[in-house]
Amino acid sequence: MLKALSSRACLFGVLALAFSGAAFADQPPASGLGQSWPNASDVSSSPNFHAYVFTLGGIQFVQINDVNGNVLGAVGSANGQFITLPVGRFSQLVSTPQQAPAVAPAAPAAAPTTVYQDTATTVTATPLSDGTMQLKAAAASCDPIQCNTHIQ
Repeated sequence: MLKALSSRACLFGVLALAFSGAAFADQPPASGLGQSWPNASDVSSSPNFHAYVFTLGGIQFVQINDVNGNVLGAVGSANGQFITLPVGRFSQLVSTPQQAPAVAPAAPAAAPTTVYQDTATTVTATPLSDGTMQLKAAAASCDPIQCNTHIQ
């Protein structure tokens, strides 16, 4: 399994670098991925969460924190491909179109909340019956004009 994950991560990195371009060159620097209060703007669409976006080498990283700054999880994305990052309290419960959660989540305790959305990515958070939180990243499915203005 580790070999397959390693191969997938390498392939993702090579593809992301191949498709990266000047579009990301004019973005302001941000640092602190994995930290409670990173040096980045909070672009959350929910008052109950914090969302931080980092861009490096054409890959967009979205980190979700709870209202108290606890890191819940993070994903990387480029050109419709996603990968779960091994950071955050509930990183084992993060899912993407390419990757199911590492552990089976409990039953949902409430409806999902959209935490972050731009023209390419949507991240939702769903509280679960056992007190954990599942994050789900997916390609945005909204009209860019109607999406939040959290375009990085």
